[in-house]
Amino acid sequence: MAKKDLNAKAPASERRVSAQPRLHQRAAEIQKYGTVSHMLPLDLEEPVRLEMTEQLNLMLADTITLRDLYKKSHWQVAGPTFYQLHLLFDKHHEEQAEIVDTIAERIQLLGGISIAMAADVAETTRIERPPKGREEVPVQISRLLDAHQIIVGNCRKLADRSDKLGDAGTNDLVVSDILRTNELQIWFLSEHLVDAPLVLADQTRLRDAS
Repeated sequence: MAKKDLNAKAPASERRVSAQPRLHQRAAEIQKYGTVSHMLPLDLEEPVRLEMTEQLNLMLADTITLRDLYKKSHWQVAGPTFYQLHLLFDKHHEEQAEIVDTIAERIQLLGGISIAMAADVAETTRIERPPKGREEVPVQISRLLDAHQIIVGNCRKLADRSDKLGDAGTNDLVVSDILRTNELQIWFLSEHLVDAPLVLADQTRLRDAS
């Protein structure tokens, strides 16, 4: 049983300076999730900030999930394209990690609380949960594309809504950072699912065309 820190209960004027760390501290939350607090001079009303932080948290949960799905794929990829995809998945993972920070910081800037823990993310994300085991490369890529599609679709809705509410900062983040990065990653992934000859050209197509 931990000893009581009597010094902590003493009046401030009577407290002794000590090098002992004050461990096992707990206290009430200073702000509840789903609320907005301090009003920075942003010229955005509370209802707008509430709606934007709610939508951005959904986007954050999806982006964290996609980020982790890329790392899962990076670790578990197998086959002739292992090297290329191992590097590509990790590159995309790092880019998604940057987006995660950007979204979370925007939520905090608006006075909200950004979702953070894995269990909370799992409850919130709109992306399908993959199995724990290893899957074939085409399935890995298809899962990633499905996740991107969910994010891109919600990006377009949030960009339109934030523009109507006058939240130019959120609109810029959604379009410039989230949407454009996801669109580019979709392109890189999709090209790996094209059924094209790798070494020997398909001569039958040439004969059929003549």
